[in-house]
Amino acid sequence: MKKDNKKVIYWLLTGCFLIFIMVIVGGITRLTDSGLSISNYKLITGTIPPLNETEWQEAFELYQQYPEYQKLHSHFTINDFKSIYFWEWLHRVIGRVIGMIFIIPFIYFLITKQLTKKTIKKCLVLLILGGFQGFLGWYMVKSGLVDMPDVSHYRLAAHLTTAFLTFAATLWVALDLFYPSKKSVNIKFRNLIVVSYIILVIQIIYGAFVAGLKAGLLHNHWPLMNEGKFIHHTVYALDPFYKNLIENPSAIQFVHRTLAYLVVVSILILWYESRKLSLSNLQKKGINTLLILVGFQFLLGIFTILYAVPLWLGIAHQIGAFFLLSAMTFTLHRFSK
Repeated sequence: MKKDNKKVIYWLLTGCFLIFIMVIVGGITRLTDSGLSISNYKLITGTIPPLNETEWQEAFELYQQYPEYQKLHSHFTINDFKSIYFWEWLHRVIGRVIGMIFIIPFIYFLITKQLTKKTIKKCLVLLILGGFQGFLGWYMVKSGLVDMPDVSHYRLAAHLTTAFLTFAATLWVALDLFYPSKKSVNIKFRNLIVVSYIILVIQIIYGAFVAGLKAGLLHNHWPLMNEGKFIHHTVYALDPFYKNLIENPSAIQFVHRTLAYLVVVSILILWYESRKLSLSNLQKKGINTLLILVGFQFLLGIFTILYAVPLWLGIAHQIGAFFLLSAMTFTLHRFSK
């Protein structure tokens, strides 16, 4: 049987699709404040939600023991609780499904010898990333069960960014199998894409910081911040200064705004420089797709700020970031291999 065949590629792309769904549901979970509704972690039995009123009451009483209920949701009825419980439960179940979709076919492909040694090593890295992502999810939730009714924005950023990078790594391995032939590489242009990629990942991290600190609810004006200022005085309110960049919601929103311009400029530079090169059809499509997606994402970011992060816009903005990272990964691959 041929190694690294189409079935292996379809398996990896299925994993990519499921991670995409996981990120969407994770975004809904966060924006509906559902993430702390399940305060325990049971790997097997946790896949089954409460099935009768007695079980629902037990789950609700457990929720009532933690800061989110006591400080924010003390007015909740059991029906309110059920609505937030659903999203966190679905998020966790999808995570378990992704684990099975990765592990079971991987074992099958190993037994039937359908993977090359190189692909086996890459897939083991993907499995480690997936397991680490699950751990970070638990670690993030744990931070919101102690004193404050919110998860650590650092842990949220680690959880979200790892999900994005796990997706990108899975897509990269699939692309390696889909386009196995090597070609000459323009090192200078490839490095330009790497720089743009790094800027985009930093922007995604700051997007998670914005979400974790609810910084999108501040300064709902564009292109200037409140009081018609480019840099509002609250941006540099903390001392020492570096704390503003990682803990001050106003400063974090400002950095996220500023990085958005940088992401756009970096992709415009890629597009401009690519016109000087002789490109394959796929390389042209990659660059053009980046240009279109970054425009849409920039507009989504503006409207998300102006309307103070309504649910649908917050999710759309997160999906935009996901598509942009996908296009960047594809383009980097086409200019690297």
